[in-house]
Amino acid sequence: MSNQNTKNAAYIGLFATLVMVGAFIKIPTPIIPFTLQFLFVCLSGLLLGSKKGFLSVFIYAALGLAGLPIFTGGGGITYVLQPTFGYIVGFVICAYTAGLISERLKPNLLNYTIAAVSGLIILHIIGVPYYYFISHNVINNNLSFSQIFLFCFVYTFPFDFILSIISARLALRLKPFINK
Repeated sequence: MSNQNTKNAAYIGLFATLVMVGAFIKIPTPIIPFTLQFLFVCLSGLLLGSKKGFLSVFIYAALGLAGLPIFTGGGGITYVLQPTFGYIVGFVICAYTAGLISERLKPNLLNYTIAAVSGLIILHIIGVPYYYFISHNVINNNLSFSQIFLFCFVYTFPFDFILSIISARLALRLKPFINK
C-alpha cells in the first residue's frame, strides 16, 4: 500500500470515528438536544472531498447497521425503522454534496459555507420526509407534517447553520494539513 493510500485510509477511518463520537456529544438546548455529528459529517466532505468524505460517513452508517451501537439511539438493521434513520442516510449524501461543491469552488470561507449549507439542505430534504413516513407508517404517531417540519427543521436549522459556518472555518484552517 502506498503512503498516499495509507494516509487516505487513515483519514477515512478518522472521520468515520469522529462521526461516531459526534453522536454522543450532546449539547442541551431548551427545545431538543443537538449532537456534533453534523459538524464532523461536513468536515469529512470539506476536508476529504466528495468520494472519501462519502466513504467515511458510509462506513459509519454500515457499522451502525451491522449492529454496533453507534447511532444516537443504538444500532442494528432494524434502525432503518427509526424515524431518525433518514438523517443517517442524509449524512452520507451531505458529506458527498459538501465535498463535491467544495472541490469545484475556490477554497474560502464563503464557498466552504455554501458547500456546508448545501449539504445541510440535502440532509433535511432526506431526513424530514423519512421521519414523517416512518412516523406515520411504522410507529403510527399522530404528528402532522407541519409539526414534524417544525421539530426536525425549524428548531434544528439555526444550530446546524452555525455548525456549517464553524465547519467551513475549521476546514479552511485544516485543509493545508490534510493535503500535505
